[in-house]
Amino acid sequence: MLELKRFLMAKTVRILVKSSAGKYAVVCGVGVLARLSLEIAKVGDFSSVHVVTSPKVWAAVGKKVSRGMGGAKAVRIHSFNDAEAEKNLNSVEEISRSLLRAGADRRSVVVAVGGGVVGDVAGFVAASFLRGVALVQVPTTLVAQTDSAIGGKTGVNLPEGKNLVGAFYAPKLVLVDTALLTTLPEREFRGGLAEVIKYGVIADAKLFAFLERNFEKLLSRDPRVLQHVITRSVEIKAEVVGKDEREAALREILNFGHTFGHALESATGYKKYQHGEAVAWGMMAAALYGHEIRVTPAADASRTISLIRRMGKLPAWPRVEPKRLIELMRADKKARAGRLRFVLTPGIGEAAAYEGRDPEKLELILRLTASVAEAEPVPHG
Repeated sequence: MLELKRFLMAKTVRILVKSSAGKYAVVCGVGVLARLSLEIAKVGDFSSVHVVTSPKVWAAVGKKVSRGMGGAKAVRIHSFNDAEAEKNLNSVEEISRSLLRAGADRRSVVVAVGGGVVGDVAGFVAASFLRGVALVQVPTTLVAQTDSAIGGKTGVNLPEGKNLVGAFYAPKLVLVDTALLTTLPEREFRGGLAEVIKYGVIADAKLFAFLERNFEKLLSRDPRVLQHVITRSVEIKAEVVGKDEREAALREILNFGHTFGHALESATGYKKYQHGEAVAWGMMAAALYGHEIRVTPAADASRTISLIRRMGKLPAWPRVEPKRLIELMRADKKARAGRLRFVLTPGIGEAAAYEGRDPEKLELILRLTASVAEAEPVPHG
């Protein structure tokens, strides 16, 4: 055990991400939270430090964060409910007013400690409070560590759809401590695996094959397997957003499964699914739709669905008419002039955006995804 710990500590990596505001580092490894204050000091001399988190997250990791912040100045804690249904402008106002009452100024830094909702909301607060203060991301869930905390997307939902108000706002630093995942609730951990699978599908056939061979170890949170897939996911995300920060083209591939998934979340009031669960359903729907319109080979659609199913049972597909889901998809940010666009894979390890076509086939997929995804997988080889 001691030898494994030494190995993992030695595997700490710094991955640089390009942004219009300059490069920033994603520091990834076991135990990196212990040097949080030192890493923050490297990126600026701040007048005060303001942690934005949720009561649930702070109860789980607050002591570790506090120890890591031992050398930081005037740390203040600002908590809000991080349920997806609370990812809205009311939360932005609540946190902004809390910052004001705490004396935050333009030389303060906001440190987001939590999962995707905390990171997105705190990031938008940092982007807009006093027209912009420094931001540090400390993601505590698998979804946030591999995806949402990296790349500068911030924002909140509207009743009409997900992430419709926000800003591209790069952090000064992202600190990914993989040890935080050891206490993550099982449902959150399994849901987060959807984003890891996504990276294999869209960008790295070797990663996908690694997941197929090692998925049971990943489910048991094997430290070496976990560190490998998180590091590789961060590398892929960093490469993509470094080339296309504002989602003009290439970055769209990171939304594989998300057009379907966001519609499912919106249709159920953001209360039925965790984000990763909705994306998992969305990726299976995208694989089936891609096959139906002759983009995705049958074997690759089968492999994608089979791997996602190994995450475990998902909350059921909602009883929502396909036409309603399609209506919600039209609010998707990738839609152009009201025309739907989907990220699909022409083969494991690659992806591109395609204009939606054959609406009858899309409706068919929305009716059949649940039954097909839950059927016995088609053999591939």
